[in-house]
Amino acid sequence: MGDLAGNARKIVEAARAAHAQGAQLLLTPELSLCGYAAEDLYLRPAFMAACDEALEGIARDLADLPDLAVVVGHPQGGDVRTRSVAVHQRYNMATVLQGGRRVLSCAKRELPNYQVFDERRYFSPGQDAAVFEVAGVKVGLLVCEDAWFEAPAAAARAAGAEVLAVINASPFHVGKNAERLASMGQRCRETGLPLIYAHLVGGQDELVFDGASFVLDASGQLQGQAESFREALYVGRLDVERDAGGAVQAVHIDAPTAPAREPEADLWDALVISVRDYVGKNGFPGVILGLSGGIDSALVLAIAVDALGADKVRAVMMPSPYTADISWIDAREMARRLGVRYDEISIVPQFEAFKQALAAEFAGLPEDTAEENIQARIRGVLLMALSNKFGSIVLTTGNKSELATGYCTLYGDMAGGFAVIKDVLKTRVFALARWRNRHDPYGRGTDPIPDRIITRPPSAELRPDQTDQDSLPPYEVLDDILARFVEDDQTIAEIVGAGHERSEVERVARLVRINEYKRRQSAIGPRVTHRNFGKDWRYPIVNRFRE
Repeated sequence: MGDLAGNARKIVEAARAAHAQGAQLLLTPELSLCGYAAEDLYLRPAFMAACDEALEGIARDLADLPDLAVVVGHPQGGDVRTRSVAVHQRYNMATVLQGGRRVLSCAKRELPNYQVFDERRYFSPGQDAAVFEVAGVKVGLLVCEDAWFEAPAAAARAAGAEVLAVINASPFHVGKNAERLASMGQRCRETGLPLIYAHLVGGQDELVFDGASFVLDASGQLQGQAESFREALYVGRLDVERDAGGAVQAVHIDAPTAPAREPEADLWDALVISVRDYVGKNGFPGVILGLSGGIDSALVLAIAVDALGADKVRAVMMPSPYTADISWIDAREMARRLGVRYDEISIVPQFEAFKQALAAEFAGLPEDTAEENIQARIRGVLLMALSNKFGSIVLTTGNKSELATGYCTLYGDMAGGFAVIKDVLKTRVFALARWRNRHDPYGRGTDPIPDRIITRPPSAELRPDQTDQDSLPPYEVLDDILARFVEDDQTIAEIVGAGHERSEVERVARLVRINEYKRRQSAIGPRVTHRNFGKDWRYPIVNRFRE
């Protein structure tokens, strides 16, 4: 994001590599020049001017390749001042560069304003169809959301397009690739045109982009697809067969297709690349996390090592008076398997000191969540102190089920800089742990997570004999309710109709409602479902509405 010189250099290098392989058209993703999405950077005139300058630089650098058309995504425009307000006339553009000049530019027509998108805050919509010619083939150019609607593709077809080229920055969630293929296939069948889909890859704040660019024939059938979560130059060949009058008779496509993948593989890669890019692009030397001997911190540790390597990951076990012996044993064993630095710092002395300091205030009152949260906050203080001293960012280890219901401690286990699994429900945490123990996608070894961590009942270990189910419904029940209520916006009546007890549904809905204030103070983390606690979720904290 904002690395205009670095992004321009990547585009030029990719163009030269493509040209060396005989390519005549290179597509780069939506807003590839500046990154997606630059948010309020678009409102700064200096940023927009720098984008214009960088685009001109790319054109000059590629002037010696006149037979290669390069499509670059970039913002363009600025504010028009009236008496009292600034009216934006900025556009989300795709520009065709060839022979050192801009051959054609088109502005995105359909500006998404839902889920994580707020493009109408920044951009004005385009109007016209954009068709340009490459090697005698007329290419209709669409920008991301334009291809999800019928009208822009139809307009390109009416303007003479023989192929659709779509540049994209479409955020990942589980199942998104199938949605893209289905929607783009529909565009192909409606227009009778093949379609090339170039997609962004990488992590940006809470968004993750999965790559997996593809090519469809005119019937919407997949003819080639790049690997997901891998930045690469994807090269294919498209041949147009014409009759004597010049009309297209057939289009032949030759492009490689990556092997099909399990949903867990995509989810794992999404979490890994989000950690790698957030840590690396922000310049942190490494990460540190509290390793409790439980499933959540174990999963985060495995993800971190796959993302960064063991030498950049540090685990700290901070036992309390209630920490079970098996938690020590399992934490030590997992750290040994992954080869990370592992330290143990007891919180017993600090906990006793806090209880003594508060003894007069708490006199005559039983121990409750106050004492439980003190333990969590001591751990947060220790981790943040190590972070401050050595520069590593703290990874928080809470999952989506906990964040939804408030089963987490402000300034305790919520303290940190990046919440790796905040969009992963607890049942999926278990599924991912089992999947990772069976697979070795990054050459770190299988079975990184001791089996007992996966099979033992989850516990915060903040009081004697505690389990999560003392405070929450069984996770199979809780997560289904949360998926319906939070992710799918189902009503309480609909969830009850799906077979859940009304009292349980109302209890979970209440927990979600009253813990909004906690979620607003949580660290950001990767969005891997279609409704995360972040940009997707915008509920008021002060709220008396009851369903």
